[in-house]
Amino acid sequence: MVKAELIKRSPLRILEKSIHGGLQNGHLGVIAAHRGEGKTACVVHLATDKLLQGKHVIHISFESKTDHIIDWYETIFREIAKKRELDSAVEVHDELIKNRVILNFHQPAVSAEQIVKSIEALISEGHFAADIIVLDGYDFGHGDQSIITRLKSFAESNNLVLWATADIQNVGETFPEELKAYDNLINVLIDLETKDDHVRLTLRRDYDREVNEDMHLLLDSKTLLIVEE
Repeated sequence: MVKAELIKRSPLRILEKSIHGGLQNGHLGVIAAHRGEGKTACVVHLATDKLLQGKHVIHISFESKTDHIIDWYETIFREIAKKRELDSAVEVHDELIKNRVILNFHQPAVSAEQIVKSIEALISEGHFAADIIVLDGYDFGHGDQSIITRLKSFAESNNLVLWATADIQNVGETFPEELKAYDNLINVLIDLETKDDHVRLTLRRDYDREVNEDMHLLLDSKTLLIVEE
């Protein structure tokens, strides 16, 4: 399959349709779930879909090491290429790597300005035309609202999309306790919940609407891809 057809047939087009065409520039979308439920797989699939469209991704990890993040990208791409029989997979893979940068920060020690200055240096000095920022592993429950506020403001000023993962305890709540301090910052909220041996995606916030909508998308436990129900 050629890349353009792969993009068109991706189940992520369903996700975009569910939130009126996808997350808009300057807006924040959050994938929330219990720890280990598949949040990173989801956000990497979202980022890889953008990479396939020729977009540039800055993936910010707040974990102690980043080796596993690279492994996630490799696994997700390999599964997409195999599932859709992608033409010229090696060439496409090499192109995607050039359009992705991974940064690593230690949450308690880093400030909003330190993160922003690192991103600005990439964009201006590194000539990296970023389109999407991924915040992975940020502890919202013990985090600093000013960091998310500053990053969202930066995304808005630079026409960037901002996706994040969040650990929560009570999946299925209209708005999780761990995220309440960020209520006015989150535009889209999707949670993951295991039901009948499947991890199901549910839309909880759709911009100005608090919802409880089954997105008819699942996280495949074998391929780690978001798939149609």
